[in-house]
Amino acid sequence: MFLVVMIQIVARYIFSAPPIWTEDVARYAMVWTGLLGATLSFKTRSDAVLMDSVFPRRPSFLGLCAEAIQSAAILTFVLPVIYFCFVGLRGGFAKGYLMRQSGLTADTLGIPMVWISVSVPLAMIIILVHLAARWAGDTTTDTQDAQLD
Repeated sequence: MFLVVMIQIVARYIFSAPPIWTEDVARYAMVWTGLLGATLSFKTRSDAVLMDSVFPRRPSFLGLCAEAIQSAAILTFVLPVIYFCFVGLRGGFAKGYLMRQSGLTADTLGIPMVWISVSVPLAMIIILVHLAARWAGDTTTDTQDAQLD
């Protein structure tokens, strides 16, 4: 993304002729980077964690309640996003987000928009995998937090 933006800046301000594709490539790279970065943030618990200020993160009843509330909030957001990526509002795979995007083409790049749009369900599925790892007892980030304290 950085390289494409630099090409655009140099071409625009030095040569007064920016390529038409650079803006779209930078935008789509930002979407992919942002969503994949969100999955990494979730994995390392660097995201804005719900309820940590109210319930401390320790193996207690309140800590378990906080984990349950966090998991419910995550599932409430992630599961409908994944569902509607594949299935439309009235059912049927032909009306899902990805199928609607597969009929569109990026104007300047000439590629199907589904290649950009697939980043949404992919990121949500990765977040679900990280959530399942938390439930299974993944303590990688907890030991890192203890080392920092």
